Amino acid sequence: MQQYLSTLEKSWFELHQHYHFSEPQKVFNKLIAAYSEKQRAYHTLQHLYECLTLLESIRADLNDAHAVELALWFHDAVYAPQAKDNELKSAELFEQYLAQDLSADDVQKIKRWIVATKKHEATDEQDLQFLLDIDLAILAASAERLDEYEQQIQQEYAWVYPDVYSIKRKQVLTHFYRTEPLYQTEYFQQNFEQPAKSNLKNIIK
Repeated sequence: MQQYLSTLEKSWFELHQHYHFSEPQKVFNKLIAAYSEKQRAYHTLQHLYECLTLLESIRADLNDAHAVELALWFHDAVYAPQAKDNELKSAELFEQYLAQDLSADDVQKIKRWIVATKKHEATDEQDLQFLLDIDLAILAASAERLDEYEQQIQQEYAWVYPDVYSIKRKQVLTHFYRTEPLYQTEYFQQNFEQPAKSNLKNIIK
């Protein structure tokens, strides 16, 4: 966890320089605590760090990089493995913490983006396309990280009967494997599509 904190802190306080949050340290501490909760194995500071690191490589392609970054910070702020409304709750938490510091338009846009990470549906909105692609980038990870990822997801669903978990997990991964293209942006299609499809094929087998 410690290895991620300095990068995350830098990212957060650069956002503060842009938005001038009224309580930057307090909100930062709450988010770090949220991503460190014990029921999490994948939706952790590691995932947040990986998303924000990836954001840096495509920042120049975004129309509103700060808004995408803020959406990433909050997209898994609420995570209970057995709940079906994590994204909605995360969007509401974002509004609760930061509505007074942002324009009404920005608040509505970022809330909508956070909710969109639930279904990953195709969109024409470029910034949202990048946000969704970043969230799924893990599927193109190295064999070692992918193995760790699968174990982390399994850990979060330890409450599901193993045979049922296997069937459900295979359904999810097969859905991703059959989605053409998996990624919505040209950048991710060129750099992530092939490794992701290859990884998915291997896991499903």
